[in-house]
Amino acid sequence: MTQQIFDVVVVGSGGGAMTAALLAQKRGLATVVVEKTDKLGGTSAYSGGACWLPGSAVQQRAGIADSTESARDYLGALLTDPDVAKVEAFLAESPRLVAELEEDEALDFEWLPFPEYYDAPGRVGWGRSIQPVNIKRGDLPADVAALVRPPVELDRAGQPGRNTLSGGQSLIARLTWAFTREGGTVLTGHCVDTLITEGVTEGVTDGDRVTGVEALTASGRVRVGARRGVVVAAGGFEHNQEWRDRFHVPGDAAWSMAPDGTNTGEPIAAAMAIGAATDLLDQGWFCPGLEHPDGHGSFTLGFRSGVIVDADGRRYANESLPYDRFGREMAKADNRIPSWFVFDSREGGRLPAIAMPEGDPADHLAAGTWVQADSVAGLAEKLGLTDLVATVDRFNGYCETGVDEEFGRGNDEYDTFFTGGDGPNKALVGVTQAPFFAARFVLSDLGTKGGIVTDPHGRALREDGSVIAGLYATSNAAANAFGAFYPGPGAPLGTAMVFGSLAVQDITGPTAG
Repeated sequence: MTQQIFDVVVVGSGGGAMTAALLAQKRGLATVVVEKTDKLGGTSAYSGGACWLPGSAVQQRAGIADSTESARDYLGALLTDPDVAKVEAFLAESPRLVAELEEDEALDFEWLPFPEYYDAPGRVGWGRSIQPVNIKRGDLPADVAALVRPPVELDRAGQPGRNTLSGGQSLIARLTWAFTREGGTVLTGHCVDTLITEGVTEGVTDGDRVTGVEALTASGRVRVGARRGVVVAAGGFEHNQEWRDRFHVPGDAAWSMAPDGTNTGEPIAAAMAIGAATDLLDQGWFCPGLEHPDGHGSFTLGFRSGVIVDADGRRYANESLPYDRFGREMAKADNRIPSWFVFDSREGGRLPAIAMPEGDPADHLAAGTWVQADSVAGLAEKLGLTDLVATVDRFNGYCETGVDEEFGRGNDEYDTFFTGGDGPNKALVGVTQAPFFAARFVLSDLGTKGGIVTDPHGRALREDGSVIAGLYATSNAAANAFGAFYPGPGAPLGTAMVFGSLAVQDITGPTAG
């Protein structure tokens, strides 16, 4: 079996992985990124690139009312039984990490107006998330540009990325550029399924140190040694239906936003095999998903009009809720998956929402994932939605008064961020213009968020709380510090990047500042 040896092995290539890899390489450690597919970025590359990293100079430059203290208040109001030490580590490291990243000419961030997801003490009006500045493909080394996974609508169609890389593509491109410029190594097509430990005999692993990984490649099995540590920073197990069923994760593997061929949980299983504790295995970053003719789901948010109803044709939540919160409402009852999004033709037959990707309405109608009728009653008859007419009539009345008496749609700043209605409540736009449409929605996700239990340094722990020497975890391979909550835009990337940084600090010793 062939073997290469580095100081640090980073498993995965999303935002958390590439942050950890860059910081380790810049600290003088020979670092390798080991990626399962032939492209870098995973679901991070599909994302908008928002990073929930409170209290940094980026927010200060924008003049918004963000601070570490307000973020502490906000998380304190949201989280249920949190690991306080991990939350405090996140809060302390966020501004320091951003400052270190921005010292590199390849990294540049800006404030992203996008409301946080809960009306709670410490919330910042219009949000505190930051994002990487766009970058042109021509400004990147050609080999780096070729490695970055295209945005979801192009990647699913087998097409290359755009000339301007924004959001998640910009983040991955910038981190990869800096990492390779510093001499870092990237190995694609390596599916890590085994962690190598010193002195393992008869399956007994207590006291052993992780010294590398084994991976399956097109040429066979290989070993990649790690003199200083292995950072598991891969995705979760959202594409592993067996695990979803075992751990009771709502939704379906086909509906997840993770790129095809990724995130089936091998690195998590490898950690479990050497005694790593796990937690939050029933959790995900959920969202309503527009179902496509090929069975995929599309992350959807920003509903501008229309209503979402269950199998009886009844609304069950505020359609303008933040996507994770709405997804959790979908998961509460079997008759909500699938749901139907009922809307009219005021936008020319296009979906009055942001779906990534939306697809072609004609293809949806041909496949039956969308249904069209000349009246709401016609939709109800075609789909068997017995209460739909009454539901739409009631909702249209709310649009006239400006008050959603059932679910309070339009009462929160998030509700009105994407909308532009001209009535008394701009989040309430009637379903009145024929023809009418119904689009089938499923419960999608941006990934699972349960996995390896870690301490505030990102070190992997056993069930008894002892540290597994040489093993670290972050991103969706680790049990997330925010538990079942999604505080605001960029929380997945923010926590992934912070605990990747903290893992590197434990490997190398903290930096000043």
